[in-house]
Amino acid sequence: MDNVSDNVRSQMRKGVLEYCILCILHRGEGYASGIMEKLRSANMPIVEGTLYPLLIRQKNQGLLSYRWEESPQGPPRKYYSITEKGRAQLAEMDSAWQEIAAAISSLKD
Repeated sequence: MDNVSDNVRSQMRKGVLEYCILCILHRGEGYASGIMEKLRSANMPIVEGTLYPLLIRQKNQGLLSYRWEESPQGPPRKYYSITEKGRAQLAEMDSAWQEIAAAISSLKD
C-alpha cells in the first residue's frame, strides 16, 4: 500500500470510529484496551490517544456510562456501557449507514 491509500483508509476509519464503539458496547460492557483489541481484530486499528477522547465525548453526550472495577492485574479498570440514549444513537447510525451504503452502491452500478 502506498501513503495515499493509507491516508484514505485512515480518514474513512476515523469517520466511523464512534459508530464502531457503540456497536462493540451494544454487545456488552468493555474497557478501553478490550475495545481497542476488538477494533484491531476487525482491521480497524486505533491508538489510545484516539480512543480515550472518543469515549469521553460519547460519555459526555450521554451515549455511554462507566463503572470502576478492581483488576487482578494492576489498577482498577473503567468499564464502559451503552446507555438508552446511546442505543437510540446507534439505531440512527445503523439507518444512516444503510442509506450511505445503498447510495454508494447505486453510484457504482
